[in-house]
Amino acid sequence: MATLVRRLFKVALFVGLFCLAVPYVHTYPIPMPESQARAWLHAANRLGIRDPDDLYIPLMLLADLLVATLAYVVIMGLWRHYQRKKGIRNN
Repeated sequence: MATLVRRLFKVALFVGLFCLAVPYVHTYPIPMPESQARAWLHAANRLGIRDPDDLYIPLMLLADLLVATLAYVVIMGLWRHYQRKKGIRNN
């Protein structure tokens, strides 16, 4: 039962980190400068995509996923370090 709770906590932690990353990693509500919009349009056209948002949105979600994954790995590493340090002191 404790293993199930730990796994559910880890999943909830990752989902929470991803939900935090979505609004803070990119600046979607703020309009893009003209040069950045042209760059996205050029990249989308080179890939055969008509709408630059069809390229921008998946790439930003990928960036959000990467940030959430890095934050998760750091948090879990710090937690393991804390647990090891705590175990050494108590013995």
